[in-house]
Amino acid sequence: MGAFFIFVKMKKDYFSQLSSEEKNILKDKGTEDPFSGEYNDFFEAGIFICRACDSPLYESNTKFNSGCGWPSFDDELEDAIVRYEDISGGRVRTEICCEKCDGHLGHVFEGEQFTARNTRHCVNSLSIKFISYNHLEEATFGAGCFWHVEKLFKETKGVYLANSGYMGGDTLNPTYKEICMGDTNHAEVVHLYFNPNIIPYKTLLNIFWKNHNPTTLNRQGVDEGTQYRSIVFYHSDSQKEIFEKSILEHAKKWENTIVTQLFPATTFYRAEEYHQDYLNKNNLGSCRL
Repeated sequence: MGAFFIFVKMKKDYFSQLSSEEKNILKDKGTEDPFSGEYNDFFEAGIFICRACDSPLYESNTKFNSGCGWPSFDDELEDAIVRYEDISGGRVRTEICCEKCDGHLGHVFEGEQFTARNTRHCVNSLSIKFISYNHLEEATFGAGCFWHVEKLFKETKGVYLANSGYMGGDTLNPTYKEICMGDTNHAEVVHLYFNPNIIPYKTLLNIFWKNHNPTTLNRQGVDEGTQYRSIVFYHSDSQKEIFEKSILEHAKKWENTIVTQLFPATTFYRAEEYHQDYLNKNNLGSCRL
């Protein structure tokens, strides 16, 4: 039955249009070099499809950085993946293939404690293609410790993707250690992809105002430093206009002057993986705010 199932799926030639490198992986079960693939360090909002047959495989909000050198996902789309026992290389592994065309994707591992799902799909970039979600918009907020802000927005209906990271500084590829030293001028921020038909930008701003103190300069609670400044990076003229109206409305609610900064969005640097979803991964309810 298993052999017949594979024969039926392979009856259509899904691989003839592929390059030799792609065919080596999808058809011949090869592996690209670690850290060489275009999707290894890639975190935009959309869906990943099979490069051979265009079948949807993974949502980008299940992607994480495992440090292994290949794109990693902790969940698959329903009925998208088929698993096989792989005893090549002298050890037992679980191979994952596209359910539709049976093209080789990589391997799946469990029990590594990377994410709450405890699963890592290790996938070759040359096995997949990315399709962006054009109906989503971007937003970026800095309101103190990004652990708290990320959890807040990630649990908000209409927010598809929320990542902790850095924006607004003077250096390239900053690290958390450099940020904490205060030498790079970056702010701790959370970068969002959201559906404006479900949650308007103004509503996101209301959440931003409600959940931090915008009148304390370079400080939130016990956290002090320029990286903790209250700041909004706008991604369009419309967002800028909405912010300017919103700050006037919320200024009336505070005894002290609001010191929130407003700047056009610049390069977003995603923070180290251990910062992503930090509070949930560590069973913490909130930061010290």
